[in-house]
Amino acid sequence: MSLFRKKKKLDSHSMKHGVGLITVTKPNSTIAEQFRTIRTNIQFSSADRQLKTIIFTSANPSEGKSTVSSNVAVTWADQGSKVLFIDADLRRSTAHRTFRVSNTHGLTTILTAKQADLNESIKKTEVNNLYVLPSGPVPPNPSELLNSSKMDQLLKALVDQFDMIILDAPPVNTATDAQVLASRVDGVILVVPQGVALKGAVLRARDLLEKVHANVLGTILNRAVDTDSGGYYGGYYGGYYGGYYGTDDKK
Repeated sequence: MSLFRKKKKLDSHSMKHGVGLITVTKPNSTIAEQFRTIRTNIQFSSADRQLKTIIFTSANPSEGKSTVSSNVAVTWADQGSKVLFIDADLRRSTAHRTFRVSNTHGLTTILTAKQADLNESIKKTEVNNLYVLPSGPVPPNPSELLNSSKMDQLLKALVDQFDMIILDAPPVNTATDAQVLASRVDGVILVVPQGVALKGAVLRARDLLEKVHANVLGTILNRAVDTDSGGYYGGYYGGYYGGYYGTDDKK
């Protein structure tokens, strides 16, 4: 079985309009509550170490990682933590559209400038306690920038300023960016769309993360059927988020 779907047309809606923040628009909905459950499960997934930097990724593009990571970031901020959301998908950025901030200055600006002003690049969002560092202008060398010593220095500096840092990383199977970031953070979450992702692609993504000794906390199944109503939550927020599953359960 092929690891990739042939000639799959990538969904560009989120790049043009951002992703849906149902945790903001419908905070009392079932889906929003599932995001809060995911946040809680992640918090308790590592008893022996404090999680301060987490990346969300997927096996392939258009599988919902940006939607999941953005909504989880909102729920983390809602509980009073000072949260920074970093758009580290330098090829297909969405955060500036989602949170309605300028993308003139961002992560690439900081990593390429000799002296960068973090205050110029980090923006406060309309959600209390939630800040965003957009991707910035598209660079010719995303992997090299993310693998630089300046990226290490940036993360170390930001950890002292924020309670939680969530990074939206590129898909694992399409570029080395996610592997580069996975080796630099406290934990990795793999987003898997039920009925869409191919088993071989997911297993390959897991293997690639393990090669860099990433701390894979677990996977999130999205786009699942809502068994209570017998329906399917559509829309650009990707559907019903069924919960958090440890990696051992997916083998």
